[in-house]
Amino acid sequence: MRRSEFLVLASATACAAFTGGAAAQSFPSRPIEIVVPVAPGGGTDIVARAFAEVARKYLPQPMVVLNRPGASGAIGMQEVLNARPDGYKVGLVYSDLAILPGLKRVRFSSDDFNMIALLNADPGSVVVPVDSPWRSIEDMVAEAKRRPGTVKLGNSGPGSIWHMAAAAMEDKVGAEFLHVPFTGSAPGLAALMGNHLEAVATSPGEASAYVQGGKMRILAVMAEERASDFPEVPTLKERGFDVSVSVWRGLAVHHSTPAPVVATLTEVARRTAEDPAFRDALARASLTFTYADGDAFRALANHDREVFRQLIERLHIE
Repeated sequence: MRRSEFLVLASATACAAFTGGAAAQSFPSRPIEIVVPVAPGGGTDIVARAFAEVARKYLPQPMVVLNRPGASGAIGMQEVLNARPDGYKVGLVYSDLAILPGLKRVRFSSDDFNMIALLNADPGSVVVPVDSPWRSIEDMVAEAKRRPGTVKLGNSGPGSIWHMAAAAMEDKVGAEFLHVPFTGSAPGLAALMGNHLEAVATSPGEASAYVQGGKMRILAVMAEERASDFPEVPTLKERGFDVSVSVWRGLAVHHSTPAPVVATLTEVARRTAEDPAFRDALARASLTFTYADGDAFRALANHDREVFRQLIERLHIE
């Protein structure tokens, strides 16, 4: 390479580095998109919208929520990875990020993201219409054993966290359900209201409006302890079924996002999470506030990836 060519190349490289650094320092100079990989109305969507609203206090630009449902969250999460890694497209990732690699349906994993902060975690539960003849989880299990493969149990998509929860329960109770997938919990609960299903696997918070409105009933929660907002509802373990499955939700960006941008988003996430307005918004929706920084969030996602890989292999889930 001639000296003149080297100088031109070095100058261009330096200019690009300066431009990228300047862009990171001025971040954000336009609205930030939060990609929600599920349909509107469910817990993941509620967390994203509550965060975007409160984060306005701590950013010079607004956050705009975009719903990109489909393929158990894969479509929305892939959109974040396909975007320019500049911090202007943030994913509201959830437990399906730890499940999809084990199903071999995606080429990405939590390793492809820079995990910003965990914001919420909730147990699974089984919900039925208030006029259901089943008064307990034992009633539902008995019916499923009486007519195997026909009790319609809704979930938030093939291979989703609530599909995994339903499959894990199916394994432990020794009954076979007819798993009916939707693009999120909200459409599944709507179908339950329309009598197109007999039960739905979801979080207590996502069904809380229906439960509090006297339209649905929670038969059991999939946790070590009873849900604080529904203390009268037993855990599956209390009923003799060793099932504990939870969903988590938080913010993540492309792993190549510049460090100054990640630092800004991390600080905004911390301040928003500490804001009583954000915690109150989750509490009103019966969603549990659970905060962890990027390193702890990454460790959780990686741990669950191995847990779900083993569950998928053991139950032969496809």
